[in-house]
Amino acid sequence: MIPLFNESGNLGRLHQRLTAVLRTLALSAHEVVFIDDGSRDQTFDEVVALCAIDPHLKAIRFARNFGKEAAMAAGLRAASGDVVVLMDGDLQHPPELIPEMLERWRQGAMMVTAVRRSRDTDPLLRRLLSQAFYRLFRKVSEVALAEGGGDFRVFDRAVVDAINSLPERTRFMKGITSWVGFRQAEVEFEPDERLAGASAWSMLRLLRYAMDGLSAFSTLPLRVWSLIGLVMAGLAGVYGAVLVVRAMLFGIDLPGYVSIMVSGLFLSGIQLISLGVLGEYIGRIFTEVKGRPLFLVSERIGFEREPGPQG
Repeated sequence: MIPLFNESGNLGRLHQRLTAVLRTLALSAHEVVFIDDGSRDQTFDEVVALCAIDPHLKAIRFARNFGKEAAMAAGLRAASGDVVVLMDGDLQHPPELIPEMLERWRQGAMMVTAVRRSRDTDPLLRRLLSQAFYRLFRKVSEVALAEGGGDFRVFDRAVVDAINSLPERTRFMKGITSWVGFRQAEVEFEPDERLAGASAWSMLRLLRYAMDGLSAFSTLPLRVWSLIGLVMAGLAGVYGAVLVVRAMLFGIDLPGYVSIMVSGLFLSGIQLISLGVLGEYIGRIFTEVKGRPLFLVSERIGFEREPGPQG
């Protein structure tokens, strides 16, 4: 299963390399499911053309761009095999690594993750932020993420069924795959250069993705602000008591306007930040309780049964 977004320049080469790899594998049957996440270029037209010449190909087209997490969820729900391979469509995930990953699956691993050997090719700021995120996630979350692990994975059918059973809409696949457990293995690889096009993941979008992951798998930020509030209230009480005692015993005037303004602005800032964190969690709850589908499908190719347009 391969999520796609504006990958028209990569599809032809991806199909050639993937087909060559699949021919070398002793598979009784296989399928390749493309999920077009509302591409704005000719991606789906090229998918249609490939499906016309290769009976192993299937395709799902979203009604609009719902995001990569939704595309991966749609692919997992559509996949029917005993083992499922998830990879990107930009050729940075080399198809030639699939045989090694499948071999680890045959040896007993229920999930195999391709892990980058290094991030030296990334910009320095992105590399530092990535390292900080993984360290923070390990400290505050109930699950641990493999640093350098992406979305290039092999899943056993049992793992796919477990992931498909999860109802949440705010999805963070890296966390979900760790949360479900099962026997896991890793395979190191060096990502290839993107053949064509540009990544849709801006720095702002990556930061938002990190926030989604933290809020989906940890309530520690809420507890931290409760603790900060308790400490601030305690310090304010002690400070107020000291000022009153000084005024009563030594006749020292209470500090005036400047100290009041500084303390007031500081406490207001703390309150606004805590309200922002609380708002993030309330927003997640609001999104979940609305019960809207994770994605809407406008077209399917190659599926015998035509389910409803939503997922």
